[in-house]
Amino acid sequence: MSSEKARLATMWFYGCSGCHMSFLDLDERLVDLAKVATLVHSPIVDIKHFPPDVALTLIEGAVANVEQVETLREVRKRTKLLVSLGDCAVTGNVTALRNAWEHGDRAVLERAYADPSNLNAQIPNLVPKLLDYARPLHEIVKIDHYIPGCPPNADQIYYVVGELLAGRQPVMEGRSKYG
Repeated sequence: MSSEKARLATMWFYGCSGCHMSFLDLDERLVDLAKVATLVHSPIVDIKHFPPDVALTLIEGAVANVEQVETLREVRKRTKLLVSLGDCAVTGNVTALRNAWEHGDRAVLERAYADPSNLNAQIPNLVPKLLDYARPLHEIVKIDHYIPGCPPNADQIYYVVGELLAGRQPVMEGRSKYG
């Protein structure tokens, strides 16, 4: 590996941020990671635009609106290795539960916000247009690696990121999400 640090990014779409919490659970290993990689984009730092020439991007959450489809396609263009982080990104998981409801932007918003049990029921007007179905990342773009789990174990994240940054292919067969 050259003396130049790899450019690392993380992001999330529709999900709970549990995968990012697991990433933060790397604890002191974050310092080790910072020796070989620079975090150039993440919801845990204040960087607004996704940069070019990213070596590795971890994305958690399912794709659920048109804005996320566009963002994911742009991230794919700007990233050498793209990793689906967690079960929502890998399969749709909890986010995809809405796929069983009546489809369409309005139907999903009404189901979520206009419930009669809500005293101030109103549909927000600033929500990007929803897709008919929440989708895992690989249905939109090519994904290079998958880290399953809800959320994935910090050890698993560290293993995959470490292997990829070292230029090796992580071997996931036989690895439990628990360690």
